[in-house]
Amino acid sequence: MNRNARTALIAALGVCGMTGLGYASVPLYRMFCEATGLNGTTQRALRAPGAVNATVRVDFDSNVSAGLPWRFQPENRSQTVRLGARNLAIFTATNTSDKTITGTAAFNVTPDQAGRYFSKIQCFCFSQQTLKPHETVRMPVIFFVDPAMLKDADAADVQTITLSYTFYPVDSGAGQG
Repeated sequence: MNRNARTALIAALGVCGMTGLGYASVPLYRMFCEATGLNGTTQRALRAPGAVNATVRVDFDSNVSAGLPWRFQPENRSQTVRLGARNLAIFTATNTSDKTITGTAAFNVTPDQAGRYFSKIQCFCFSQQTLKPHETVRMPVIFFVDPAMLKDADAADVQTITLSYTFYPVDSGAGQG
C-alpha cells in the first residue's frame, strides 16, 4: 500500500471513529451524570436503604414547555423527609387541548451536589406520558434521599433540595390524534 492510500485509510478510519464517538457521546454523558450526580442528575434505585434520624426539605418545581398545552403541578409544593426513607410525591397533568398529546419530562435536582444522593424508585419521568383531550392524570414519584449525604463535606449542610421537572412534547407524532 502506498503512502497516499495509507494516509487516506487512516483519515477514513478517523472520520468513522469520530462519527461513532459523536453518536455515543450523549448516552455516555448521561451515564457519567447518573454515576456522579453531575448537574443535579438523580439516581435510580430499587429500594430505599432505611431511615435515619435526619431530615431535609424537598421542594417540587414543575414547568411545561411553550409548545405543550398542558397544566402540570405537584399536589404539594414541598415535603420534609427523613434521609433514607421511602417517600411519595404526586404530580398532576392535564391536557388542555382537543387532541391526544404525548409528552416527556426532563428533570434535575438543585443544589447540584445533592443529585448523587437523590434516588428515584419509580417516576413518570422514566417513560413518555400520553394524555387524551382534557384528561387529567396523577403521576407518582417514589424517592429517597441517601443518608450518605451526611458524610459528604460538600452536601452535608444541604437543608433544601429542589426536584424540578419540565414537560416537553414528543416530536415523533406517536400518540398524536
